[in-house]
Amino acid sequence: MTQVMDEGAFRAEVAAWMQTHLTGRFAELRDRGGPGDESISPALRKEWEQEMAAGGWVGLGWPEAQGGRALPVSLQLAFHEEYARAGGPGRMGHIGETLLAPTLIALGTPEQQARFLPGIRAGTEYWCQGYSEPGAGSDLAAIATRCWQEDGKWKLQGQKVWTSLAHESDWIFVVARSVPGSTGREGLSFLLVPLDQPGVEIRPIRQLTGEAEFNEVFFDGAETGADCLIGQAGDGWRVAMTLLGFERGLSTLGQQMHFAHELALVVEAAQANGAARVPEIRQRIADAWVGLRGLRANALRMFSGGEAAIGAESLVYKYAWSNWHRRLGQLAMDVLGVAGDVQSDEDTVRRLQQVFFFSRSDTIYAGTNEIQLNIIAERGLGLPRTR
Repeated sequence: MTQVMDEGAFRAEVAAWMQTHLTGRFAELRDRGGPGDESISPALRKEWEQEMAAGGWVGLGWPEAQGGRALPVSLQLAFHEEYARAGGPGRMGHIGETLLAPTLIALGTPEQQARFLPGIRAGTEYWCQGYSEPGAGSDLAAIATRCWQEDGKWKLQGQKVWTSLAHESDWIFVVARSVPGSTGREGLSFLLVPLDQPGVEIRPIRQLTGEAEFNEVFFDGAETGADCLIGQAGDGWRVAMTLLGFERGLSTLGQQMHFAHELALVVEAAQANGAARVPEIRQRIADAWVGLRGLRANALRMFSGGEAAIGAESLVYKYAWSNWHRRLGQLAMDVLGVAGDVQSDEDTVRRLQQVFFFSRSDTIYAGTNEIQLNIIAERGLGLPRTR
């Protein structure tokens, strides 16, 4: 595959590869595995990750020296859009590929990069994120999980919560408090911790959707090597914020294509049951389509200068998409009418119910609406912080 090519030719290459490979045993994964549906066929989706890795579709933006293809932003955007358009399943490896790997490339040592990047690139090692705690969700600086050095290793004591796919992961990156008595952003460290060890317990959290893709993770004397600290001890807040910057990265365009698929399901249901003849429903469908185009325009604005140049315009993104998706979930239920009021085995009804139930959490996880508005006001508009 060539590194420099016309965008149209590249899109055609992605589409052709997807048409050829998302078949056979992988066909059942088409349009599956997104938010609210992440419990579907995890073993097969891991095989799909390895299929993608063999095709050269993992690490597209990574530098070539770290095993990537160093593709420009325009082609990375094109890949995510074509992948989602073809019905590509939710990515089991996205936390490792799009969050941890760029952080390692930016802040990790050469030895850490050589140790951890190949497994992510090959689709053979899977990661989850250990940030939120029962008392530190939107307020990440309130973290209470402790870590300390003992016998040449780091030890951990504490609890993380809402940890997506921890039960399917091999490693977790953890922000923990390494300086006794420290508060807020000070005294935190960023550690890479293996999950398959004594002292780690993973408990699933059953959701409204009936699925259990979130987990609680307990550390009771769990340990990791001294060489699994990213940055310096006490520098964890800076590392954590660097990683969260990548969370608003290019894969958000793929998320929007998944939203477009969900909107298409809503439209199909409305046409099938006659709800599309109701003026209010038609208007809300139109509003949803316009809103989705607005999200795409803002994302393109965010990346217009390259991923490294993302500025204040990114601060509105999470607030915008989470509220849009929450409204889509409500629209889905209103289109279904009484058919949506009871648990259904009919695929169309079940999937729209999943959209509704999961979207209830969108304005809570990864920062509540209130936290997002504070961020926009303080960091984006420069308004004074109020107490």
